[in-house]
Amino acid sequence: MAIEIMVGLPHLREGPILNRARTMQVPTLISANALSRWNRSKGWPEWQGWRLDLLKNAGGLSSIALDSAGFVALSRYHAYPWATEDYLDLAASYPFRWFASMDYCVEPEIAPDRDEVRDRISRTIRVNRDCWRGAHDRGIAHRFMPVIQGRVAGDYENCIDALGDIIGAVPLIGIGSMCRRPVGGSDGVIAIFEHLDRILSAKTMIHGFGIKGTALSKLSGLEHRVASTDSQAFGLTSRIEARQRGISKTDAFVADHMERWARRQYARSALAPTPIQGELPLGPDDRLPRDPWERVIAQARAEIRALIEEGQLSHDEISEPWIAQWATDIFQAERLESAGASR
Repeated sequence: MAIEIMVGLPHLREGPILNRARTMQVPTLISANALSRWNRSKGWPEWQGWRLDLLKNAGGLSSIALDSAGFVALSRYHAYPWATEDYLDLAASYPFRWFASMDYCVEPEIAPDRDEVRDRISRTIRVNRDCWRGAHDRGIAHRFMPVIQGRVAGDYENCIDALGDIIGAVPLIGIGSMCRRPVGGSDGVIAIFEHLDRILSAKTMIHGFGIKGTALSKLSGLEHRVASTDSQAFGLTSRIEARQRGISKTDAFVADHMERWARRQYARSALAPTPIQGELPLGPDDRLPRDPWERVIAQARAEIRALIEEGQLSHDEISEPWIAQWATDIFQAERLESAGASR
């Protein structure tokens, strides 16, 4: 079975882009951010809820799925502007083909070190559980797609282990932090996908968020595992070309780029496969620091992550001041215990 290529729509306003998507009858994906209402009267964007009226324009599309806009939210706003309940209300407002769980991406520009990566994986585990529970409450669990995160293969495996009951109950899971990842290499797209193929149940299919077009012809042998990919790369290329030509980036101009991009992707997927040599993925360096303060910081982070995954803390409650205070408490408790033992 061929891997399905989904076109990421920049918005759902009537016009050339939406008309072209209808004409082409390609499966589409819309970001929650594209359905948001904002108030900028104070000089910064304040989230004001959803533009549910736009969803009526989805009629005539081949299909439409919903993404939580994790990368945009965290890179542009530094946090989700909407609560989990708000997002689930949006997911329940339209019969989306599927809707992705909220998640915390770990691209290097968002999570620059291992501690931040691990923190975000714990938040991802917690918010998947919150979304799963809320989806059941709203009667939309059958359309829920969990999303796992990671920088290296072991990170994704940890997500799978922690969310095994949910993953076992759904047909499709999303693989995040892929759009800026190289195709080859020990932590590239192919190595990660091959690792996931080895450890997932045979019935679990995966959706790759933002997979490069150059990877499509190299996914030979994984068609049984990779159900679909998506991209909105044509938005960037249309912006670059419009700037170079000194013309306006109109929706008609973007629609032309979208059609050419989609046709290239389908052509790539139809080419004879050009597999690359798979590599064993590297594991993270999780050795504890030798410095006493750095060690208790690491311990504090681990304890906070565990509480988030267990649901005793919300997925959005972790912060650097919390970590420092938690570490101070650990450090002081260890000193008191050491002083008592020496008497």
